[in-house]
Amino acid sequence: MPRPTAPTTVHDSLVLEPRDVRFDWSQLPLHWIPDEPMATHTINVLHLLLPEGERWFVRVFKEALPMIRDEQLREEVLGFIGQEAIHAEAHQEVLDHLLGQGLDPRPYVRQISWLFHRILGEKPGLTERQRRENIIERVAFVAAIEHFTAFLGNWALNSPGLDRAKADPTMLDLLRWHGAEEVEHRSVAYDLMVHLDPGYLRRIRGMMVSGPLLVHLWVRGVRFMLAADPTLEGRIRPTWREAQQHVRRGLLPDPVKSIRSGLRYLRPGYHPTQEGSSSQALGYLATSPAARAAAR
Repeated sequence: MPRPTAPTTVHDSLVLEPRDVRFDWSQLPLHWIPDEPMATHTINVLHLLLPEGERWFVRVFKEALPMIRDEQLREEVLGFIGQEAIHAEAHQEVLDHLLGQGLDPRPYVRQISWLFHRILGEKPGLTERQRRENIIERVAFVAAIEHFTAFLGNWALNSPGLDRAKADPTMLDLLRWHGAEEVEHRSVAYDLMVHLDPGYLRRIRGMMVSGPLLVHLWVRGVRFMLAADPTLEGRIRPTWREAQQHVRRGLLPDPVKSIRSGLRYLRPGYHPTQEGSSSQALGYLATSPAARAAAR
């Protein structure tokens, strides 16, 4: 089956390689955006969702590997698997650090683990045809989620508001390193989905399930983090008005732009290379302290 057509860019020559990065969290303050606990914890929801979520991505793609008939795509999927595995561990280290600061993320993480293992995990007792269908359906969910992780990655690479707010530089490097790799591999899950099922309905169904689920999990995650923060004692409640203020200051991604991005995914001629810049992503990865240390 021919690969989906996409604009010819630097993206076409990318070779996805895991970067074995390391971060030192010993000096990370609980509110790593100074005096901004709501903005800090809104972004911290990434650390709640990504370790279990990206381990699930890896499991799904390993199940899909025997179904791939395109050698180039297979190599890209293997690179994706390697990058996602390291992403999961990097965010897990932040969760461990939060626990040491008195914020226990484990109740929420247990719920996320249950979702990815029991609801979205591999189903026992399926026929071979049913198992194949189940794998492709989950690949479609991953493709839709990866659309939003690429959106967030692109935002992180273009968020000077975090620098102006004097956000912790190590956390900024984590967010931008991860964001750059999300932009770098933004088309892999989509291309795998189309390779396994070129039908338009599969793509729509994946977004219709994954988009609302992500919003729900994120809102719950923000509420959880603010309630679990031992320094706040439940004094702060997230509000749409305050979130919009943070968006205008560049501390948080714009949810309206996120929705518009999701709608672009539904266009018949859509391809992920239309989102973000591979050149910008590679430019950041060439200067990221963690990525440069890993390369050495």
